[in-house]
Amino acid sequence: MHKPFSTGLVWFRRDLRVADNAALFHALKNCTKVHCVFVFDTDILQHLPSQDRRVAFIRESLVELDELLRAAALQAGLEASLAAQLGLIVLHGNTLKEIPHLAKQIEAQAVFANHDDEPAALSRDAQVRGGLANAGIAFHTYKDHVVFERQEVLTLASNPYTVFTPYKNAWLKKIQPADLAAHPVAEHASALVPRPAQYRLPVPTLPDIDFENIDLHALHYKPGASGAQALLEDFLHRIDRYEETRNFPAVKGPSYLSVHLRFGTISIRQLALEAWRRYKTSEGASVWLSELIWRDFYAQILANFPHVTERCFKADYDAIHWDHGPHGKALFAAWCEGRTGYPLVDAAMAQINQTGYMHNRLRMVVASFLTKDLGVDWRWGEKYFAQHLIDFDLSANNGGWQWASSSGCDAQPYFRIFNPVTQSEKFDPKGKFIKRYLPQLAALEGADIHAPWEAKPLALQAAGITLGKDYPLPVVNHAEAREKTLARYAVVKKSS
Repeated sequence: MHKPFSTGLVWFRRDLRVADNAALFHALKNCTKVHCVFVFDTDILQHLPSQDRRVAFIRESLVELDELLRAAALQAGLEASLAAQLGLIVLHGNTLKEIPHLAKQIEAQAVFANHDDEPAALSRDAQVRGGLANAGIAFHTYKDHVVFERQEVLTLASNPYTVFTPYKNAWLKKIQPADLAAHPVAEHASALVPRPAQYRLPVPTLPDIDFENIDLHALHYKPGASGAQALLEDFLHRIDRYEETRNFPAVKGPSYLSVHLRFGTISIRQLALEAWRRYKTSEGASVWLSELIWRDFYAQILANFPHVTERCFKADYDAIHWDHGPHGKALFAAWCEGRTGYPLVDAAMAQINQTGYMHNRLRMVVASFLTKDLGVDWRWGEKYFAQHLIDFDLSANNGGWQWASSSGCDAQPYFRIFNPVTQSEKFDPKGKFIKRYLPQLAALEGADIHAPWEAKPLALQAAGITLGKDYPLPVVNHAEAREKTLARYAVVKKSS
């Protein structure tokens, strides 16, 4: 079969796998020879701390991706001596220069990549497209990160959905087996070829790119496609109980696949297919499928309403007066450092600070607490999560924060304010999660673990706790904070 291009370059970004990778599949199918590249982009890396879990996760996943490319070529019949010279080209530099330069070096006629609809990525891709066009090189991109993207699911009036339930119903009505079918990469892998001699280098270590080593395994992360498949296999044994277990942070309820979806070490099509084939017979699978559809929903919100990265989705909510002064900054610091005096909030913040992960129920609790108990701008919290979450994904993070602060599309009503104590009693009834992350409270019993300031002096004494010394007193009174929040949101009351 004649292929339109003699040489193609696959540019990996947030799709660090071989199996069911749209860009890789199209490159292999359309090019006689295919090379693969990943760029550690200095424009992005320069803003990160020297210890960054995400960079470590990417690096470990690239090591496996490099091996998987060789394995795919071997399986496709390439002789071992040639396969050994094959693999991932990993560059460290400015992407805008590196991709066009490499494409010219290997005499590629086309570069293949998967869509990334974050505003900064769209800007980068437009500039790379221009640099490639100047050299007469085509740039082809494909849908890979979500099931339905951009304007694939529209209302009857041909507008993007801004309310989740009708979007979900339209999504379920539209979905067909073909939408979830895997791209058959393996059968075209014979197009993979050895790297040019100057690029036959191992994946750089973290110190090679000016980062400190991090032991991800100590944090219980399993990077790479193999880590993702192991988690999926484990979750499928539990999926039927997902609805019963997903809200309890001390219980093994979630799939823990969010970081793998973020970096594309697993295909969203594979996950959606597993959920979709079970959703009519399993409540757990049905709820999990809803979560995957929420992910698509927020991705299309970002693609169609990019202003959400700077401002409230609902413009009226931009009128809210947040506490940006010294008092607000002090409350924000207490929230970041897990010293608000509310154990569930503080334990959740200890979890994100220590591990880079936070349970989804707790993300809602701490976001509601920051915005509606402390009166702090949701954008501050969004930015903090963006810096610390290993699974940070702009569209989902922004959507979640706007939901919690009631400023987003289809958000919870502004007058719905989570009570951190009742949330604690309901979702961590025995305080197991709290005690794991706040060991100083481990000796408290019963209701005292949820509201230590209400504990009797003898109970505190028996637990060896002096409030204000061993554990902080609450920074706000929830009932009073609730009244202040209702007043703060009065500016948007008429529009809700």
